Amino acid sequence: MDVAICGEVDIPMIAIPAGFSPQEYLALEHDNAVRHEYRYGLVYAMAGGSDSHSRLSINVLTEINLHLRESDCQFFSGDVKVNYADDFFYYPDAFVTCDPRDLEDRYIKRYPKLIVEVLSPSTEEFDRGIKFEDYQHLASLNEYVLIAQDHRQVECWRRSPQDGWQSVVYEGDDAVVLESIGLTIPLTVLYQGVTLSAA
Repeated sequence: MDVAICGEVDIPMIAIPAGFSPQEYLALEHDNAVRHEYRYGLVYAMAGGSDSHSRLSINVLTEINLHLRESDCQFFSGDVKVNYADDFFYYPDAFVTCDPRDLEDRYIKRYPKLIVEVLSPSTEEFDRGIKFEDYQHLASLNEYVLIAQDHRQVECWRRSPQDGWQSVVYEGDDAVVLESIGLTIPLTVLYQGVTLSAA
């Protein structure tokens, strides 16, 4: 396991080059077949994912489902938005909320404790940099998890009251520990059915 520090990166290409209010964005998104994310007035189209991306998302959600089925917590895939103030609306690949206030809106959640992103070549820098910085504004968030697609590696960022955000990297035959929900997933289970690179 390795320790890492998060740095800043460039923002991805803007899909719609115009300023939007949060209300205009939500109106655009309501009946649109293409999902978009919103950040400080700018709107970004979301590209389709690979088969590995889909399988990893399904695998992690399956393990969360089995773990939380007797719980009052809710978990969601990439079809429900996470929001902070008027700053951003994102679609995480998976997230968990245990806050009863998140029962009030069926489409937007504001108090996640765990967020998972499956990394793609086109979004990895954004997920590691600017998006992570944005997610840190969520006081409820305890853990941010980044899953690599082409090799067995999962990075867990955890919020510590004393030391801020700390990173642990799981690789090879490790088991990922999701401390925020008390779940351990062997990487062999998480990557089941995923085609990995030969390197």
